[in-house]
Amino acid sequence: MLERIREARKNEKGFTLIELLIVIVILGILAAVVVLAVGGVTDKGHKSACKADVKTVEVAVEAWAANQPGAVSYPADTAAAKTAVIPGFLHDWPTGTTVTYTQTGGGTGFTVTGVNGTDTC
Repeated sequence: MLERIREARKNEKGFTLIELLIVIVILGILAAVVVLAVGGVTDKGHKSACKADVKTVEVAVEAWAANQPGAVSYPADTAAAKTAVIPGFLHDWPTGTTVTYTQTGGGTGFTVTGVNGTDTC
């Protein structure tokens, strides 16, 4: 009986410490590659959010102007745009993006720019 146990122990196979360390190193390299690949995805997300915020403000100002009777000029600046469009056409001014509204053409047009972190849209 004792000889069978000794025989079974001789035939046991297992991983050596070196083999386990090599597997851990390979998994670490794969994890690093995944982390670097995902980093670029968040940058695209910030830029897309910035563009969406700018477009939201543009649409709200256009809707406000279309709702005004007669010939109307666009709001003069960011503060005036907030006062004009938030009550009926925009729930709240975007906070994740710094949105700047500027009147152009003596009140006949406007531009909206946005900055989200380092991304300008």
